[in-house]
Amino acid sequence: MIRHLTLRYSLGLLLCCTLTAAISDSAWAGAREQARRIHDRIAGVPPDEATLDQMESLVGAGDAYDAAMLATTAPEFYNVTLKNFATPWTNEAGDVFAPLNDYTATIIGMVRDDADFRDVLSADLVYVGSGSGVPAYSASSNAHYEALESQGADLSSVLSPTPQSSVAPLPASATAGVMTTRAAAKAFLIDGTNRAMFRFTLINHMCRDLEQVQDTTRPPDRIRQDVSRSPGGDSRVFLNNCIGCHSGMDPLIQAFAYYDYAYDEASDPDGESGSISYNDAGETDPETGTRVVAKYFNNDTTFEHGYATPDDSWVNYWRAGQNALLGWDESLPGSGNGAKSFGRELAQTDAFASCQVTKVFENVCLRPPQDSADRSQIDAMVASFRGSGYNLKTVFAESAVYCMGN
Repeated sequence: MIRHLTLRYSLGLLLCCTLTAAISDSAWAGAREQARRIHDRIAGVPPDEATLDQMESLVGAGDAYDAAMLATTAPEFYNVTLKNFATPWTNEAGDVFAPLNDYTATIIGMVRDDADFRDVLSADLVYVGSGSGVPAYSASSNAHYEALESQGADLSSVLSPTPQSSVAPLPASATAGVMTTRAAAKAFLIDGTNRAMFRFTLINHMCRDLEQVQDTTRPPDRIRQDVSRSPGGDSRVFLNNCIGCHSGMDPLIQAFAYYDYAYDEASDPDGESGSISYNDAGETDPETGTRVVAKYFNNDTTFEHGYATPDDSWVNYWRAGQNALLGWDESLPGSGNGAKSFGRELAQTDAFASCQVTKVFENVCLRPPQDSADRSQIDAMVASFRGSGYNLKTVFAESAVYCMGN
């Protein structure tokens, strides 16, 4: 028994000494080790000797930020770090192993090109690749991106910005960045009532789920007909729960009233060959006789006196009440028509900026913000993100510098 206790004590002492040495090494790491850590955090792989020499020189001269920006030129930053960063946003399961698609490629391209990241939810933009044997972009197939990935294409060089309206069945006015990519449509506009598009855009780009934005004080006048006012025969459930999400969500997701994901359910039950669809001016849904797609009237007899969607006009009731804390842009009207203006409404909030910075911090530092120092760093990087014209690449560099010692 004594021998076992002694052994455990010795192992514990060894572990303690090892951790202490690691902390000491971290605290006193030289410029070369710090440069290596920056590269590892950004690209996920060690740098070659020439790059490491350059980065060491920059760190040694007190310019760790430029060393981090040099690390963002590594192909692995685009093919691995950014691909894994964005891919979970493109599917309901949050699967990081999903194939490359137009949503993910557009995120990668925007970061590479130092784009204003607020445009991610509103621009007439998609990034398309090129290469021998790579099929052309198709609005009804993901083969283009799967071929790029299977060939190991260097995404830092093969992706090109392309007007989304030139390759998708959408007019420029109906494009809304990644929300109207094929991947987003397949994941969030397929079947259902289009509310999934709202929920997952909120999660992915505002870092909030519906439970976190519930507000039962907002008017319920635009809650659709499919929401029971007495679920289970008890109206208190509606007044204390349902209304909290639907009073704000339903008038906002009305922006997608003309959108659907079209596929042949009989021959293609998973929608692998489907594509986004949109009722442009002069086009009507065969079931509704208007531009509004039929899914907006699913279960319309549940509460027939509920809101019957007439068009794609949206209004943001969450500009008042507790969700005013999301930091809505006062220069915007808080209402509009269609997905593009809706995307701007979300992307120009304080919550959007803070969400992107926090997600990058967690990706690079391999942990969430933990203490006041981390939170102060997040605040500083949000200010820097805005000051850089919403260039997300700078946030990766600043996060790597901050976390290079731990």
